[in-house]
Amino acid sequence: MRNGWSCQVPARRAIERDDDAVAGWAREVWPCAEGSRRLVEPGSCSRTKPVSP
Repeated sequence: MRNGWSCQVPARRAIERDDDAVAGWAREVWPCAEGSRRLVEPGSCSRTKPVSP
């Protein structure tokens, strides 16, 4: 990769991993979390200058 960085991937899966719990979370919790993002509104990148009309 560029700049000498490499992808970091675990060598093995954690023993404590509970695949049923992960599947339940992905099915029940993730859709709620995914839909709760704020809408992007136009604004100013300056903290001191208000939005120009």
